Amino acid sequence: MNTATYPYIDGFVAAVPNANKPQFLEHARAAAVVFKEHGALRVVECWGDDVPEGEVTSFTMAVKRKDDETVIFSWIEWPSRAVRDEAMPKVMQDPRLQMETNPMPFDGKRVIYGGFTSIINE
Repeated sequence: MNTATYPYIDGFVAAVPNANKPQFLEHARAAAVVFKEHGALRVVECWGDDVPEGEVTSFTMAVKRKDDETVIFSWIEWPSRAVRDEAMPKVMQDPRLQMETNPMPFDGKRVIYGGFTSIINE
């Protein structure tokens, strides 16, 4: 299996206040433009509508979702980890994504994220 031709994925889970959905969409759209300018193939943002509570673990428990929040699930597809690693410092320095111009409409301390090597891409 040659995973070198599969995209590299950055994945995110967070809790967003329901009242902040419009701001979240604006924030995410602006971020998507920047990520794609720096080499991302695709940016996907998903608003939870069937995210069950768990007994031991769950998305809702992991992000400490409050009653007035919704879990979001997002990912960014990159051509490779090398492209992502080169782009990410530039993305983080981009003025369009600074807190003064594009504040996060959610608690960034409760975001779960990680980078993943694709092993199946059907």
